[in-house]
Amino acid sequence: MLTLGIVNTYDKIKVLDAHYRAIARAAPICHAFGFHLALYDFPFKMTAEELVSFVMEKTTIGESGSYLRTLYEKSHLSVADLPKKGFPSQFGDVVITTSKPDPKRKVLPAEIAEEALRNRSFLFLVGLGHKGLPKELFERGKYQLDITSKGLSLETCTAIGAIPAHLSGLMEILEIKKRA
Repeated sequence: MLTLGIVNTYDKIKVLDAHYRAIARAAPICHAFGFHLALYDFPFKMTAEELVSFVMEKTTIGESGSYLRTLYEKSHLSVADLPKKGFPSQFGDVVITTSKPDPKRKVLPAEIAEEALRNRSFLFLVGLGHKGLPKELFERGKYQLDITSKGLSLETCTAIGAIPAHLSGLMEILEIKKRA
């Protein structure tokens, strides 16, 4: 299982346009590339089902939130507070997404793709907000991934699209090579 985890680093009390717009943008990407979507520390005091309805009322992005509903109906949507210690084990190894990975924890996109094809699960954490992921999360990730492999910093929604698309493409190429 591959999961895109978005960590809110904006306001934790007030709901902003950036919150539901990022969710609406992430849902079709996750649906298209077979990823689950996990939302952490968002200021919504509602169930996942209520969140789906809220997003659908607020935006036209992602077919007016219909992809988010699809993820919810397939049990591919998780909404939670940021865990104080570890992330749920069903999400697999935590991968911190960053343009400056620690050389000791750095993992290449191709390595992730190979392991995912062996049914290994990964949770890719992306920070929503101008500060990116909180530095304390960097110690909680087993791996650190620069999806560009070039040290390029990506805007959050660009990263939300690039991570599943790139990994899915690599996995498809590896599958084709395996069959040849």
